Amino acid sequence: MVDKMKEEEDWLYEIKPKGKLIDLNLKEIWRYRDLLVLFVKRDIVTVYKQTILGPLWFIIQPLFTSVVFTLIFNEVAGISNGAIPNFLFNLTGLTLWSYFKESLNATSNSFKSNAGIFGKVYFPRFISPASKVISGLLKYAIQLLILVIFYVYFAYNGMEVRPSVYFPLVIIILLNIILLAMGIGMVLSSFTTKYRDLSLLVGFGLNLLMYLSAVMYSMDAAKDKLTDYYWAVEWNPIAHIIESYRTLWFNSLEIHWTGLYVGFGLGIVLFFIGLIFFNRTEKTFIDTV
Repeated sequence: MVDKMKEEEDWLYEIKPKGKLIDLNLKEIWRYRDLLVLFVKRDIVTVYKQTILGPLWFIIQPLFTSVVFTLIFNEVAGISNGAIPNFLFNLTGLTLWSYFKESLNATSNSFKSNAGIFGKVYFPRFISPASKVISGLLKYAIQLLILVIFYVYFAYNGMEVRPSVYFPLVIIILLNIILLAMGIGMVLSSFTTKYRDLSLLVGFGLNLLMYLSAVMYSMDAAKDKLTDYYWAVEWNPIAHIIESYRTLWFNSLEIHWTGLYVGFGLGIVLFFIGLIFFNRTEKTFIDTV
């Protein structure tokens, strides 16, 4: 009897079904932190493996997209950003949007893209979407560096660009984006195990959502230009978050507190909703994926 009790105490970890729908289990995730690091390295290396330019695509994509937005929306459509350089204005919004888009897209494929591993080895499944968000931070950091370089360049050349005194709140906005991307992504990931074509809809929907998310224009400009259709931008929480992000970079813009409050609250709610869906699907997805 004593030997049996001793044997039970020697177990490092007991694998058992989750009893709670909201079960993040940070202690278990910490135990598998080496695997999380391995997944992050895999995501970073494999994306641009066997490519000519490699990580340079991190820089090329936002720069060329910002140039195109400047030509189309500012030069052709005549959208004015006041004293803020149009290129810098567009690059600021695009940097945050790119991180949100890629984090959500990658998270929404967590079950489908890791079905082979999930079916053979046990580890906390939450590590998969978490690794996508963390690896995306590297790309965001590179693009942020490019943004800072152009920011300093325009400031050095006499442009009226300087950050707000509330600039440290950028960390809160970045956390908002992470919570929203993971929350929505985990919900979508649960549905893509049964409905494969939903992943195609996600990619298509994100491309359309960008034009309603105040990436290449301010919400004031949208209110003036769209008039009857402004509600589509006003009710988009991502638009408010990007607008608040941009107001922290440019002191000439009024702080968009609505984006900070609404974004953070909504991000927390959607994250826990996503976690509920993720934990429910984790128990049965292997039979349907």
